[in-house]
Amino acid sequence: MDTARTTWQPPAMWRGAQLLARGVVAPLARLEVSGTVPEALRRGPLILAANHLSPFDPIVLTAACRARGVAPRIMATGGLFRAPVIGALMRRAGHLRVDRGTAAVGRALDAAAAAVAAGSVILVYPEGRIGLDPGLWPERGKTGAARLAFACGAPVVPVAQWGAHEVLPYRAPKGLLKGVARALLRRPVIRVHFGEPVDLAGLSPETPGAARRATDRIIDAITDSLVPLRPDEPDRPRHVDRGRPVDTSRSHRRRPA
Repeated sequence: MDTARTTWQPPAMWRGAQLLARGVVAPLARLEVSGTVPEALRRGPLILAANHLSPFDPIVLTAACRARGVAPRIMATGGLFRAPVIGALMRRAGHLRVDRGTAAVGRALDAAAAAVAAGSVILVYPEGRIGLDPGLWPERGKTGAARLAFACGAPVVPVAQWGAHEVLPYRAPKGLLKGVARALLRRPVIRVHFGEPVDLAGLSPETPGAARRATDRIIDAITDSLVPLRPDEPDRPRHVDRGRPVDTSRSHRRRPA
């Protein structure tokens, strides 16, 4: 892939939205961003792969990416694009629609590969949903992020985050006001860490099972980056969202860090 061509530029309104995100996060939480995105990758092509904890994640990651000089195009659920105002803003900002559970998912992957080839930074959630692991550790991932990496040849940087679940509950907008009020009073710490690019060497997309092995490496890298963000919560989170269901069917056994 020719990484010298970077034709896509983030719209000014998306850059402005990143600034706004930092203003939204500030009264609700103390944001701590660690790690870095190499200068050569900040304008793409690049894939950012993040764990998914809460409906508040997109705002947190938007603010954290701003702090690292990155303006990613987000692969987001189709429901956001169907919303009257938000949908128009998402399309104008260049974000990519994913209609989960439909045949259009394949088209979303093709669109993302084309976007990366045009020099974009793409933010994906490899888990494919807000995680339901009882310990809030990353779940076994879907293979979309790995297949995207194979399709476009772009590096994958793991992004681990911790604390967004203390601001908005899983079932938001149900419980939204209570969660926001609690966050305003307590201002929990939200930590985001940008890790080293995932090593996908030795994996060929033509080899059976390669996408699954690449996905496991990506999830392992996110998990390893998450471990130091929650040193006093190694097994279960202190903050318990009683509206969040538990599903262990997709638990991912992380390798030792």
